[in-house]
Amino acid sequence: MHTGLYRETRAKRRGAMVRGVSPFTIREARVADLESIDRIYDHYVLQSTCTAQFEPAGMQARTEWFAEHDARHPIVVAEAEPGVVLGWGSLSVYNRRAGYGDTVEDSVYIAHDARRRGVGSGILAHLVRRAGKLGHHTIIAGISGDQDPSIALHAKHGFVEVGRMREVVCKFGKWLDVIYMQRDLPSPP
Repeated sequence: MHTGLYRETRAKRRGAMVRGVSPFTIREARVADLESIDRIYDHYVLQSTCTAQFEPAGMQARTEWFAEHDARHPIVVAEAEPGVVLGWGSLSVYNRRAGYGDTVEDSVYIAHDARRRGVGSGILAHLVRRAGKLGHHTIIAGISGDQDPSIALHAKHGFVEVGRMREVVCKFGKWLDVIYMQRDLPSPP
């Protein structure tokens, strides 16, 4: 479990007003969190280009997705207080072929009203640490080319751009590039 504070200290030093600053805890996701996870994701399905999905898939699909994750591929949530999920993240299988076994893909989604408060950074930092402890070799992120905040978040956590696929996604009538970023992890002792 990891706890964080939404940049409260840095903001106070700058004299900035911080809305909704409160502590959060990062913990393993549970079946009881699936409704919150799905609600957060569905917002982006309907409103954003950060996912290429067009329509919400529903709770059965979310439950199947949850079941596909295991100890080496965790799902975590950031929780403000019991039952109040601010965001979620996961490490997923990158490719099912055996040779890719130590490569994972990360996902981080934050409730739209909890963005820009350090929750995504806390989740991604947790996932990077976790991936290292689990013996993974590298983490891949596929990010829509127009998602500057996600690109910056990953760069902040040591990811580098390793490739760009031009105009491979069309959403809301707009062709989008997909940027691949990668973070290599230290070899376990």
